[in-house]
Amino acid sequence: MSKSTDPLHMAEKVKLGVKHGWRAESIWAEMLAEFLGCIVLIAFGAGVVAVAVVGLTQSGRTLVIFQGAGGWLLITWGWAMAVTMAIYVAGGVTGAHLNPAVSLAFAVKGDFPWRKVVPYWIAQVAGCFTGAAVVMLDYFKAIDSWNLAHHVTDRAASDGLTTFSIFATFPAQYYGSGMGLPFIDEVIGTAFLVLFVLAIVDNTNVGPQSNMAPFLVGMAVAAIGMSFGVGTGYAINPARDLGPRLFTWLAGWGPNAFPGPHGYWWVPIAGPMVGGPLAIYIYKLFIGATLAARNAKLKMVEPKPVQSGIGFSLEKLQHALDELKQIDTPAE
Repeated sequence: MSKSTDPLHMAEKVKLGVKHGWRAESIWAEMLAEFLGCIVLIAFGAGVVAVAVVGLTQSGRTLVIFQGAGGWLLITWGWAMAVTMAIYVAGGVTGAHLNPAVSLAFAVKGDFPWRKVVPYWIAQVAGCFTGAAVVMLDYFKAIDSWNLAHHVTDRAASDGLTTFSIFATFPAQYYGSGMGLPFIDEVIGTAFLVLFVLAIVDNTNVGPQSNMAPFLVGMAVAAIGMSFGVGTGYAINPARDLGPRLFTWLAGWGPNAFPGPHGYWWVPIAGPMVGGPLAIYIYKLFIGATLAARNAKLKMVEPKPVQSGIGFSLEKLQHALDELKQIDTPAE
């Protein structure tokens, strides 16, 4: 009798908390992790915008919003921390994509199965929708108070765009009615995001020590927000924009959500979907191919070189599962 069928051995595993079944193997477990991670992402990302736009003013703690650059800095750092915490929440299960553009990019790279792309997208959009609902539940009184103080009688009116901005993005006024430049802005921002993620999680690159990768990805988001954020609000994530946009449309913001100013709604979806995969080719051309060649050369001299870094993939899990199978397989 093998260990895998030995009742005493299986009872010992249950006692130690080792579980089998869908939690260990099903994509549903991964979708739950992406769903919760995206709730955290929007709850704290849109939450910090709610603080800046309506929370501080309507609580009596600040007289005006966005005085100088302080409001923007609050938002960029808040989003950075939201991304960091969301990755720490979901990273152990999925690597915390939390972004359809990231899932697509890693599928293009070959590090993520294509069959999982659409399920991840669904979980990500649903999580972001739910995160927006959490923010609304906590701040609807502040939103209503702000609208009353500024004589906004209808969220769907043009002056409802201010409170809509808590949840989703819109283009800067200097773009006018054309959506070509906002599209390019989202391509650039997302390309930088995925480029930084690739560099951070690449075990053959410099690589962060310990479990600092989520924090550094958060810093990358802060850098993008400070340098490329004002053009479109740096969605750089289709789910981050689409989920809350769907929520606000249902919650009464109407045309501010769909189609958005100048029909903007498609830009934060299409732009990131182009920018993410584009970064894969850029990183490979300028960095990845060189690191791969040097790593191959190094292995000729030292078969098992020391690796630094914390690649967000399922390789470690698969390795552990393979070892478990070897333990449970009876000797011939």
